[in-house]
Amino acid sequence: MRVALVHDYLRQYGEAERLLTVLHQMYPQAPVYTAFVDRASLGTAIDQFAGWDLRTTPAQSLPGIGQYYQKFRAFLPYFWESLDLSEYDLVISSSGDYCSKAVLTRSETLHITYCHTPPRPLWQESNPSPWWRYSAQLNTRLRQYDFQTAQRVDRFITNSETVARRIRKFYRRSAEVIPPPVQVHGRGEAGADYYLYIGDLTRQQQVELAVRACTNLDRPLYVVGTGSAEAHLKGLAGKTVKFLGSLPTPEINQLYAGARALIFPWAEADFGFAPVEAMGRGVPVIASGLSGIREIVLDYRTGVLFKEQSVAALEQAIIKFEGLRFSSQACIERAREFAEAGFISKLEWYIAQALDDYKQRGAIVL
Repeated sequence: MRVALVHDYLRQYGEAERLLTVLHQMYPQAPVYTAFVDRASLGTAIDQFAGWDLRTTPAQSLPGIGQYYQKFRAFLPYFWESLDLSEYDLVISSSGDYCSKAVLTRSETLHITYCHTPPRPLWQESNPSPWWRYSAQLNTRLRQYDFQTAQRVDRFITNSETVARRIRKFYRRSAEVIPPPVQVHGRGEAGADYYLYIGDLTRQQQVELAVRACTNLDRPLYVVGTGSAEAHLKGLAGKTVKFLGSLPTPEINQLYAGARALIFPWAEADFGFAPVEAMGRGVPVIASGLSGIREIVLDYRTGVLFKEQSVAALEQAIIKFEGLRFSSQACIERAREFAEAGFISKLEWYIAQALDDYKQRGAIVL
């Protein structure tokens, strides 16, 4: 069977790229089509894609595409529809804000998209970033195009029921929920030394809630990560909050051993790798109950969810958390439900069923 993988772009090694890596493990001979590869932004992370058959769109030749990729979004139809995928029996797209699900395929080709989310700046955000805000008319055209291309996809998979609801609402399509693969450590237990935050330091991630809450409560908080809001957050932080910057994986693993809980305050998160990784080391999680994390963290069993996006609500959750006891084994068992092996097994079964259904309807001949 001839298989092709399609991914929005390669300019960082984040959660979407982790999923792409597992897809490539499943189909190691499949070429990977992507809008562009920004080697400067990837840095040493480019090694993650060593030996891959990477194929880019005409976007790769545009000057400054890595830095100003959002500026060129008017050309998205040209980028994706210029690709020739006519030789493949199965196309799996990993699609988010850059709409890689828009690729054209033959009627005989089964196209399955793993939709991380419909593009938030088009469908949800009232105040998107400047590159998305500069033309309301363009946004309207892109929304129409995004809806139209969603109708060309044969099957949708997504990471959570939260996103599945968006897909139903915005695209009028149903989606199978298969949470993305997380590497689960499978042993460990929580410490008692500090609370921990791991992730980007941006206003969107709402790290300010954790910084303010732990400062007000005089609780130690270790912050791992960098981002555009770092200076602002340091200005808010009290003496109990320590900023550790970007750390290599071995040092982060050591931090888990002393962590009382991971704090994950982002209300707009659809799925979080960090909460699963924390639970996989026996560390419970304090997270926003407004986010997709409510599908991961079991309230009062593997952590505490707070229902209002405010400093006061997070403070109450921390105090509530400290009055409870959590089983490290329960956290680990919950994390194992999102492990890489389970993802591969579920996805293989889903694709096999989809191919069988497609063949029975005479749409594909292998």
